Amino acid sequence: MYASTTGRQALIPFLPYAVISLVHCVLIVFELPGSGFETKQLLMPALALAAVWSMRRVRPWPRGGMVLVFVALTASWIGDGAGLFFASLPTLPTMIGFFAIAHLAYIALFWRAPGIASPKRVPWWALGYAVWWIVTLVVVGPHAGALFVPLGVYGVVLGMTAALSIRFGRLVAWGGAFFLVSDTFIALKEFMALPSWLGDLVIMPTYTLGQGLIVFGTMELLRARAAAVAR
Repeated sequence: MYASTTGRQALIPFLPYAVISLVHCVLIVFELPGSGFETKQLLMPALALAAVWSMRRVRPWPRGGMVLVFVALTASWIGDGAGLFFASLPTLPTMIGFFAIAHLAYIALFWRAPGIASPKRVPWWALGYAVWWIVTLVVVGPHAGALFVPLGVYGVVLGMTAALSIRFGRLVAWGGAFFLVSDTFIALKEFMALPSWLGDLVIMPTYTLGQGLIVFGTMELLRARAAAVAR
């Protein structure tokens, strides 16, 4: 069984996530109350709800793909709340660890493509992400201190997520790129004293947009596969 969802209908499950993302980003930019964990910790649950909602009538349910999406979103949610859940641990390394798990889940999703028909090849220009990694290490690395190695390893998985996301088409590829931009600005803010106002204008908007595009685009591909199987 497959329930067709096209056009604007496909966006409806993602409206709560879009609203929460907009509210959170506005609160951050204008330094208003509620800009912390109060709204931030609602983001990934709202995105997970959107994924379930958009796939509620699809049968057979694409368990493999959905599990990897949920692992990525759960790890991202914990990473978002690292300072809340693990107050006794250093926030940045803890956050890096959980987001590395999220990226590994996305890498497995894009590489194995469970429930996805005919994923694209990774084009040669994706090597640009390797150039980004080298430049990031050269620019930020000298300021990272003891976190140089974790930064380098995290850069590898982040770059792989962005590069492999191209296999799922334009929407997901943009999502992977925005995710990379967000984390790059986090590194600049944490290690190179990037002005906080500039980070606020870039980090969360690109993060929420990146995650949203990855999940929305993946759900579209999973539904398309289900439709093909039904036919």
